[in-house]
Amino acid sequence: MKTVHTISEVQAAVAALKAEGKRVGFVPTMGNLHGGHLTLVEKAKEACDVVVVSIYVNPLQFGPNEDYDSYPRTMEQDSQLLMDHGVDILFACQTTEIYPEGSENHTHVSVDILDGMHCGKSRPGFFTGIATVVTKLFNIVRPDVAVFGEKDFQQLTIIRKMVRDMCMPVEIIGAAIAREATGLAKSSRNGYLTQEEREVIAPTLHQCLQDARKAIIAGERDYDLLRRNAFAKLAEAGFKPDYFNISSTLTLLPAGAEDQSLVILAAGYLGKARLIDNLAFDL
Repeated sequence: MKTVHTISEVQAAVAALKAEGKRVGFVPTMGNLHGGHLTLVEKAKEACDVVVVSIYVNPLQFGPNEDYDSYPRTMEQDSQLLMDHGVDILFACQTTEIYPEGSENHTHVSVDILDGMHCGKSRPGFFTGIATVVTKLFNIVRPDVAVFGEKDFQQLTIIRKMVRDMCMPVEIIGAAIAREATGLAKSSRNGYLTQEEREVIAPTLHQCLQDARKAIIAGERDYDLLRRNAFAKLAEAGFKPDYFNISSTLTLLPAGAEDQSLVILAAGYLGKARLIDNLAFDL
């Protein structure tokens, strides 16, 4: 695996591979890698000849009271994991390369129609930060394919719309959610949980999604009732619920009686962690 730190280095390395006719896959990450990230790498390997992974803790994705400074940075461990899983290039970039004039002075990219709901309502500016850095990384790496996890369903939907709207020549592939045996979605922020929170309480989030899906398939259409039931169950388990929304898979807007493709999106605070999960299904 080749590790590069500058835009010029990664562009030269990718250009050389493309000159050989290689199809280039890309997995952008913030590091602190876990099994979920590795499923993205495997998906990219299936679709492409070579895989580039970036590690960059993007300051635009963190609000004033969020965990940018304390976000785990585990570059040595991450590098070994990527090497073990056959990654070809690691782009370990720095803010001086990504935002040379400072992130606050950088041009921002926003998908307004999708970013003000769900996680975007709780974290203003979050998806603008993602859209901005992903646009920048796509322009730097110029991959043929990019892989994103379905755990961040709203993010994946925003990236797909951004790519369509801006005519970016990148194929976007979604990778299924990687889960613990308990059903808990794998996440870097699971590291903030105590053993009891991780093993006993946190899986309640996925259980609430499953319960709501089961009720909808059985014919329940009072989505507000399902939301209130989920909030109560999460609060009883020890969560501070953020949202529990039943939406159209295509638009992420609240689902109506006519919608046949649904996604239930949920988030809640548990201890020091904010956990998200979702469940998409067709009626």
